[in-house]
Amino acid sequence: MDYIELTCEKPRSEEQLEILIAELAELGFESFTEEADHLLAYIPEKDFSDQLLAGNTYLIDLQAYSRIETRLVKEQNWNAVWESNYDPVIIDNRCQIRAPFHPANDKLEFDIVIHPKMSFGTAHHETTSQIISLLLDEDVKDLKVLDMGCGTGVLAILAMLKGAKSAVAIDFDEWAYNNSIENVALNKMDQIDVQLGDATLLGNDLFDLILANINKNILLADIHAYSKVLKRGGRIIFSGFYVDDLVDIKEEAEKHSLAYQSHRNKNRWVAAVFVKV
Repeated sequence: MDYIELTCEKPRSEEQLEILIAELAELGFESFTEEADHLLAYIPEKDFSDQLLAGNTYLIDLQAYSRIETRLVKEQNWNAVWESNYDPVIIDNRCQIRAPFHPANDKLEFDIVIHPKMSFGTAHHETTSQIISLLLDEDVKDLKVLDMGCGTGVLAILAMLKGAKSAVAIDFDEWAYNNSIENVALNKMDQIDVQLGDATLLGNDLFDLILANINKNILLADIHAYSKVLKRGGRIIFSGFYVDDLVDIKEEAEKHSLAYQSHRNKNRWVAAVFVKV
Protein backbone atom coordinates (compact mmCIF):
# COMPACT_ATOMS: atom_id res chain seq x y z
CA MET A 1 0.00 0.00 0.00
CA ASP A 2 1.26 3.49 -0.86
CA TYR A 3 1.03 6.30 1.69
CA ILE A 4 0.94 10.08 1.68
CA GLU A 5 3.46 11.66 4.03
CA LEU A 6 2.41 15.05 5.39
CA THR A 7 5.14 17.29 6.81
CA CYS A 8 4.59 20.49 8.76
CA GLU A 9 6.40 22.57 11.33
CA LYS A 10 5.67 21.50 14.90
CA PRO A 11 3.35 23.95 16.69
CA ARG A 12 4.91 26.14 19.33
CA SER A 13 3.33 24.43 22.34
CA GLU A 14 2.74 20.83 23.39
CA GLU A 15 -0.99 21.53 23.62
CA GLN A 16 -1.10 22.77 20.03
CA LEU A 17 0.84 19.70 18.90
CA GLU A 18 -1.66 17.40 20.60
CA ILE A 19 -4.54 19.24 18.91
CA LEU A 20 -2.82 18.96 15.54
CA ILE A 21 -2.28 15.22 15.92
CA ALA A 22 -5.89 14.75 17.04
CA GLU A 23 -7.18 16.74 14.05
CA LEU A 24 -5.08 14.70 11.63
CA ALA A 25 -6.16 11.43 13.27
CA GLU A 26 -9.79 12.43 12.79
CA LEU A 27 -9.03 12.93 9.08
CA GLY A 28 -7.65 9.39 8.80
CA PHE A 29 -3.91 9.81 9.36
CA GLU A 30 -2.73 6.59 10.99
CA SER A 31 0.77 7.19 12.32
CA PHE A 32 2.94 10.10 13.38
CA THR A 33 6.66 10.77 13.77
CA GLU A 34 8.05 13.76 15.63
CA GLU A 35 11.32 15.26 14.48
CA ALA A 36 13.17 18.19 16.03
CA ASP A 37 11.17 20.88 14.25
CA HIS A 38 8.63 18.95 12.18
CA LEU A 39 5.73 16.54 12.51
CA LEU A 40 5.34 13.76 9.93
CA ALA A 41 1.93 12.12 9.50
CA TYR A 42 0.95 9.20 7.25
CA ILE A 43 -2.34 8.28 5.58
CA PRO A 44 -3.11 5.65 2.90
CA GLU A 45 -2.98 7.28 -0.53
CA LYS A 46 -6.47 5.98 -1.33
CA ASP A 47 -7.88 7.95 1.63
CA PHE A 48 -6.18 11.25 0.80
CA SER A 49 -7.23 14.25 -1.27
CA ASP A 50 -6.39 17.94 -1.25
CA GLN A 51 -9.97 18.62 -0.18
CA LEU A 52 -9.36 16.57 2.96
CA LEU A 53 -6.95 19.22 4.26
CA ALA A 54 -8.73 22.21 2.73
CA GLY A 55 -11.88 21.55 4.73
CA ASN A 56 -10.21 21.52 8.14
CA THR A 57 -10.27 24.95 9.80
CA TYR A 58 -7.45 24.12 12.23
CA LEU A 59 -5.11 23.17 9.40
CA ILE A 60 -6.11 26.27 7.46
CA ASP A 61 -5.17 28.42 10.46
CA LEU A 62 -1.97 26.42 10.91
CA GLN A 63 -0.85 27.26 7.40
CA ALA A 64 -0.62 30.91 8.46
CA TYR A 65 2.69 30.14 10.12
CA SER A 66 3.49 26.60 9.00
CA ARG A 67 3.79 25.47 5.39
CA ILE A 68 2.28 22.01 4.95
CA GLU A 69 3.87 19.69 2.40
CA THR A 70 2.80 16.26 1.19
CA ARG A 71 4.56 13.59 -0.82
CA LEU A 72 3.87 10.06 -1.98
CA VAL A 73 5.74 7.29 -0.15
CA LYS A 74 5.82 4.09 -2.18
CA GLU A 75 5.33 0.80 -0.39
CA GLN A 76 8.89 -0.48 -0.76
CA ASN A 77 10.35 2.90 0.19
CA TRP A 78 8.18 3.06 3.30
CA ASN A 79 9.34 -0.37 4.42
CA ALA A 80 12.99 0.65 4.08
CA VAL A 81 12.48 3.85 6.07
CA TRP A 82 10.39 2.10 8.72
CA GLU A 83 12.91 -0.69 9.23
CA SER A 84 15.86 1.68 9.40
CA ASN A 85 14.17 3.59 12.26
CA TYR A 86 12.71 0.62 14.10
CA ASP A 87 14.06 -0.16 17.58
CA PRO A 88 12.98 -2.96 19.93
CA VAL A 89 10.44 -2.04 22.60
CA ILE A 90 10.53 -3.47 26.13
CA ILE A 91 7.35 -3.18 28.20
CA ASP A 92 7.53 -3.35 32.02
CA ASN A 93 10.81 -5.28 31.80
CA ARG A 94 8.72 -8.33 30.91
CA CYS A 95 7.98 -8.26 27.20
CA GLN A 96 10.11 -7.35 24.19
CA ILE A 97 8.63 -6.54 20.79
CA ARG A 98 11.34 -6.67 18.17
CA ALA A 99 11.98 -7.05 14.47
CA PRO A 100 13.44 -10.26 12.99
CA PHE A 101 16.80 -8.51 12.61
CA HIS A 102 17.06 -7.79 16.38
CA PRO A 103 18.41 -10.37 18.86
CA ALA A 104 16.12 -12.16 21.30
CA ASN A 105 16.24 -11.28 25.01
CA ASP A 106 16.20 -14.50 27.04
CA LYS A 107 15.94 -12.59 30.31
CA LEU A 108 12.38 -11.48 29.58
CA GLU A 109 9.19 -13.52 29.93
CA PHE A 110 7.93 -12.78 26.44
CA ASP A 111 9.76 -12.16 23.19
CA ILE A 112 7.55 -11.22 20.23
CA VAL A 113 8.81 -10.83 16.67
CA ILE A 114 6.99 -8.25 14.54
CA HIS A 115 7.95 -7.55 10.95
CA PRO A 116 8.04 -3.73 11.00
CA LYS A 117 5.78 -2.77 8.15
CA MET A 118 3.19 -0.01 8.05
CA SER A 119 0.71 -1.84 10.29
CA PHE A 120 -0.25 -0.02 13.48
CA GLY A 121 0.77 -1.94 16.59
CA THR A 122 4.55 -2.10 16.85
CA ALA A 123 4.30 -1.06 20.55
CA HIS A 124 6.03 2.24 19.87
CA HIS A 125 2.74 4.10 20.19
CA GLU A 126 1.34 4.84 23.65
CA THR A 127 -1.97 3.09 22.97
CA THR A 128 -0.39 -0.25 22.04
CA SER A 129 2.23 -0.14 24.79
CA GLN A 130 -0.39 0.62 27.44
CA ILE A 131 -2.65 -2.26 26.37
CA ILE A 132 0.37 -4.57 26.41
CA SER A 133 1.16 -3.41 29.94
CA LEU A 134 -2.41 -4.11 31.04
CA LEU A 135 -2.45 -7.45 29.24
CA LEU A 136 0.74 -8.51 31.01
CA ASP A 137 -1.17 -8.25 34.30
CA GLU A 138 -4.31 -10.00 33.01
CA ASP A 139 -4.93 -13.67 33.77
CA VAL A 140 -5.83 -14.88 30.28
CA LYS A 141 -5.21 -18.58 30.71
CA ASP A 142 -7.81 -20.61 28.80
CA LEU A 143 -9.73 -17.48 27.78
CA LYS A 144 -11.17 -16.73 24.34
CA VAL A 145 -9.72 -13.41 23.17
CA LEU A 146 -10.82 -10.99 20.46
CA ASP A 147 -8.33 -8.44 19.09
CA MET A 148 -10.23 -5.74 17.17
CA GLY A 149 -8.19 -3.44 14.95
CA CYS A 150 -5.34 -5.89 15.38
CA GLY A 151 -2.76 -4.00 13.28
CA THR A 152 0.32 -6.22 13.52
CA GLY A 153 -1.47 -8.87 15.60
CA VAL A 154 0.88 -8.24 18.54
CA LEU A 155 -1.89 -8.24 21.17
CA ALA A 156 -3.39 -11.52 20.00
CA ILE A 157 0.10 -13.04 19.91
CA LEU A 158 0.86 -11.92 23.48
CA ALA A 159 -2.51 -13.26 24.69
CA MET A 160 -1.70 -16.68 23.22
CA LEU A 161 1.80 -16.62 24.71
CA LYS A 162 0.15 -16.01 28.09
CA GLY A 163 -2.00 -19.10 27.73
CA ALA A 164 -5.21 -17.94 26.09
CA LYS A 165 -7.36 -20.75 24.71
CA SER A 166 -7.89 -19.04 21.35
CA ALA A 167 -7.68 -15.65 19.68
CA VAL A 168 -9.45 -13.95 16.79
CA ALA A 169 -7.66 -10.94 15.26
CA ILE A 170 -9.64 -8.60 12.96
CA ASP A 171 -8.59 -5.56 10.94
CA PHE A 172 -10.32 -3.80 8.04
CA ASP A 173 -7.01 -2.74 6.47
CA GLU A 174 -5.69 -5.32 3.99
CA TRP A 175 -2.10 -4.33 4.70
CA ALA A 176 -2.60 -4.94 8.45
CA TYR A 177 -4.42 -8.20 7.74
CA ASN A 178 -1.54 -9.55 5.67
CA ASN A 179 1.03 -8.30 8.16
CA SER A 180 -0.82 -10.01 11.03
CA ILE A 181 -0.80 -13.30 9.15
CA GLU A 182 2.93 -12.90 8.61
CA ASN A 183 3.59 -12.08 12.27
CA VAL A 184 1.41 -14.93 13.50
CA ALA A 185 3.60 -17.28 11.45
CA LEU A 186 6.83 -15.63 12.67
CA ASN A 187 5.79 -16.32 16.26
CA LYS A 188 4.53 -19.85 15.50
CA MET A 189 0.99 -18.92 16.55
CA ASP A 190 -0.87 -20.34 13.58
CA GLN A 191 -3.90 -21.07 15.77
CA ILE A 192 -4.77 -17.35 15.81
CA ASP A 193 -7.67 -16.72 13.43
CA VAL A 194 -6.83 -13.56 11.45
CA GLN A 195 -9.78 -12.02 9.59
CA LEU A 196 -10.13 -9.12 7.15
CA GLY A 197 -13.07 -6.88 8.00
CA ASP A 198 -14.73 -4.98 10.83
CA ALA A 199 -17.30 -5.51 13.59
CA THR A 200 -19.83 -6.83 11.06
CA LEU A 201 -17.78 -10.06 11.04
CA LEU A 202 -18.72 -10.77 14.65
CA GLY A 203 -21.22 -13.60 14.85
CA ASN A 204 -22.51 -15.67 17.75
CA ASP A 205 -19.19 -16.67 19.32
CA LEU A 206 -18.65 -15.19 22.78
CA PHE A 207 -15.32 -13.93 24.14
CA ASP A 208 -13.88 -13.62 27.63
CA LEU A 209 -11.60 -10.70 26.78
CA ILE A 210 -11.74 -8.08 24.02
CA LEU A 211 -8.89 -5.77 23.08
CA ALA A 212 -9.99 -2.83 20.93
CA ASN A 213 -7.27 -0.35 19.95
CA ILE A 214 -9.11 1.77 17.38
CA ASN A 215 -9.97 5.44 16.97
CA LYS A 216 -12.75 7.07 19.00
CA ASN A 217 -15.35 7.28 16.23
CA ILE A 218 -15.14 3.58 15.34
CA LEU A 219 -15.22 2.59 19.00
CA LEU A 220 -18.36 4.65 19.61
CA ALA A 221 -20.02 3.14 16.54
CA ASP A 222 -19.12 -0.46 17.42
CA ILE A 223 -19.29 -0.66 21.23
CA HIS A 224 -22.73 -2.24 20.97
CA ALA A 225 -21.32 -5.00 18.74
CA TYR A 226 -18.43 -5.69 21.13
CA SER A 227 -20.80 -5.91 24.08
CA LYS A 228 -22.98 -8.50 22.31
CA VAL A 229 -20.04 -10.91 21.93
CA LEU A 230 -18.52 -10.33 25.38
CA LYS A 231 -19.47 -12.83 28.08
CA ARG A 232 -21.04 -11.50 31.26
CA GLY A 233 -18.16 -10.78 33.62
CA GLY A 234 -15.79 -10.52 30.68
CA ARG A 235 -13.43 -7.59 30.28
CA ILE A 236 -12.76 -5.21 27.42
CA ILE A 237 -9.80 -2.86 27.07
CA PHE A 238 -10.37 0.18 24.89
CA SER A 239 -7.62 2.40 23.53
CA GLY A 240 -6.91 4.70 20.59
CA PHE A 241 -8.34 7.94 22.01
CA TYR A 242 -7.42 10.89 24.24
CA VAL A 243 -8.19 11.59 27.89
CA ASP A 244 -10.79 14.17 26.86
CA ASP A 245 -12.65 11.46 24.93
CA LEU A 246 -13.00 9.07 27.87
CA VAL A 247 -16.28 10.68 28.99
CA ASP A 248 -17.90 9.85 25.65
CA ILE A 249 -16.53 6.29 25.69
CA LYS A 250 -17.85 5.74 29.23
CA GLU A 251 -21.26 7.12 28.32
CA GLU A 252 -21.67 4.87 25.30
CA ALA A 253 -20.25 1.83 27.10
CA GLU A 254 -22.73 2.19 29.96
CA LYS A 255 -25.61 2.04 27.46
CA HIS A 256 -24.47 -1.46 26.56
CA SER A 257 -23.84 -2.98 30.00
CA LEU A 258 -20.12 -2.18 30.08
CA ALA A 259 -19.08 -0.78 33.47
CA TYR A 260 -15.97 1.35 33.74
CA GLN A 261 -13.25 -0.05 36.01
CA SER A 262 -10.04 1.89 35.51
CA HIS A 263 -7.82 3.64 33.02
CA ARG A 264 -4.29 4.83 32.53
CA ASN A 265 -2.88 7.47 30.21
CA LYS A 266 0.43 8.44 28.69
CA ASN A 267 0.92 11.65 26.74
CA ARG A 268 -2.88 12.00 27.00
CA TRP A 269 -3.51 8.70 25.14
CA VAL A 270 -5.81 6.40 27.14
CA ALA A 271 -6.19 2.69 27.77
CA ALA A 272 -9.41 1.97 29.70
CA VAL A 273 -10.79 -1.25 31.22
CA PHE A 274 -14.51 -2.08 31.30
CA VAL A 275 -16.39 -5.18 32.50
CA LYS A 276 -19.65 -6.68 31.16
CA VAL A 277 -22.32 -6.55 33.87
